[in-house]
Amino acid sequence: MRSYLIVANQTLTSESLREEITARLADGPLRAHVVVPMSAGGGRLSWDEGEARATAQARLDDMLERLKEMGVEADGEVGDRDPVMAVRDALRSREVDEVIVSTLPRGLSRWLGEDVPSRLRDSVRVPVTVVTETEAEADR
Repeated sequence: MRSYLIVANQTLTSESLREEITARLADGPLRAHVVVPMSAGGGRLSWDEGEARATAQARLDDMLERLKEMGVEADGEVGDRDPVMAVRDALRSREVDEVIVSTLPRGLSRWLGEDVPSRLRDSVRVPVTVVTETEAEADR
């Protein structure tokens, strides 16, 4: 069974990410570990860690339910606010075949602006795939 680490926040419920997972399911069953980094949300510069953790946990719980409905064996965790550190932390205790990073579209995505995909590729030893939400999805 192939194993994936999915790192996402606001785009966890995007159709783009769902399609990426569905494409992998066509090759057989899979296991996913979902990492949701804490973030201030709403473009705010200041943040409350408790609020950020609760928001991330709610998103994680929703995504785990969606994955289970798709037939995916899934678990997850709320991670460090830096997505690269969150992925590295998660990989300390598990092996995966691939990391899937889901982001907002360019111009809206803080992760793309901070070059998270390249930073991840430089810090992990498995393939990193970037799934970018469409602008239509982001506008909903």
